[in-house]
Amino acid sequence: MYVVLDIETTGGKYNEEGITEIAIHKFDGHKVVDRFISLINPEKEIQPFVVNLTGINNKMLRTAPKFYEVAKRIVEITEDAVIVAHNAQFDYRILRTEFRRLGYNFERKTLCTVELSKQLLPDAPSYSLGKLVRSLGIPVSDRHRANGDALATLQLFKLLLSKDLDKTILKNVLRNETHGELSPKQLDIVESLPSELGVFYIHNKDGDIIMLSKSNNIKKRINQYFINNGPKARKIQKETKRVTYERTGNELAAMLKENSELIRNKPKYNSNYKRRLFSHGLYQSINEHGYLSLTAQKIDPKKNAIATFNSLIGAENFLHAIRDEFQLCNKVNGLSQAKKECSYYTESKCLGACCKKESVESYNNRVKECIKKYSIPTQDILILEKGRETGERCGILIKNGNFKGLGYFSLNHQINNAHILESVITPMDNNDNTKHIITSYLRKKRDIKILEL
Repeated sequence: MYVVLDIETTGGKYNEEGITEIAIHKFDGHKVVDRFISLINPEKEIQPFVVNLTGINNKMLRTAPKFYEVAKRIVEITEDAVIVAHNAQFDYRILRTEFRRLGYNFERKTLCTVELSKQLLPDAPSYSLGKLVRSLGIPVSDRHRANGDALATLQLFKLLLSKDLDKTILKNVLRNETHGELSPKQLDIVESLPSELGVFYIHNKDGDIIMLSKSNNIKKRINQYFINNGPKARKIQKETKRVTYERTGNELAAMLKENSELIRNKPKYNSNYKRRLFSHGLYQSINEHGYLSLTAQKIDPKKNAIATFNSLIGAENFLHAIRDEFQLCNKVNGLSQAKKECSYYTESKCLGACCKKESVESYNNRVKECIKKYSIPTQDILILEKGRETGERCGILIKNGNFKGLGYFSLNHQINNAHILESVITPMDNNDNTKHIITSYLRKKRDIKILEL
């Protein structure tokens, strides 16, 4: 659990500042579950430059609650949570100072989005909150007011979590938690998980990921692990201390995230993470008469497959489907062993490439159209799919035929601005598995929106 907060102060000498406004958003990693926003009467004058910066003046704060009146609420909302702030050292110091004045020792773990941004967004032009969020296309209103800055920090933190493919944020938080036996609350962990599409991560006591997987129903999948009596499942049950998850909103993003994070994290119970996801491919060649031939074969690492499949049957079924779609020849494509023309020719379903009654150029042009349609796109495109919530879209970026990564967008200008688009996209490895995942998905989902860049 996190509490994303921002504090405005009176300014003045070090450790003599007073709080003028505070905004806290309690965030469970997916949604805001509680919030507290209030002006605070600091019982001292505000420095003039601060008034000009924030717009908060002494008159506005005369009837605002004093810090001791809201202290209990702050303790409650931040309990058992990690404080997240932009320049967290400042906000945490101010809070601790105010509580110390009341004779209370306020201690919480902290995460600084400045430091996280430097790690996960190394090419950002600036790490000041205003410039950073603008460069990422994150809207910000009421700049230098507590709630405006807290909301901007919250959106920034969501982006950083999605870019944290190595899960260093979660690992550090979990590693610092008190180790011990599972509490009743942790035993009931299944009930806290959503029945949604996404990727889940099973952590051990050190916060390390021991298993991860995509699932159409995260709650159901974890429940299956917890009730399974198999030897592997029992080992996982024994080592599990926490299950975290990321909703993806669509199956393509879930498959790509799973593939990328298996390679990066190498969980001990995902022993097959290195395996190729496909066994057969569709290959092109030219027969003795000059006709382009498409044949289903076992994967040949030395050749580039037009499309890849999990089995020979799957590849041949696809070949039958495109034969009908593009009026291709059974015999040329190895689907018919007839000595002369194939049966489709006699039924007038084949245009006659097998008996050379159609010109090579005419036939080959149709084959090239087929190859272009079902190969991974070579131009720069953004595949747009459903996001995690209403009003959000997921974009899968492909440049020059190479998968670059994915990101989530809530505003059109984030997609239409190339610089912002690149900043919001979480980079992921391009490999044979990602090409297989994307082309297979596009074959099945004909109604996907594709935006040419």
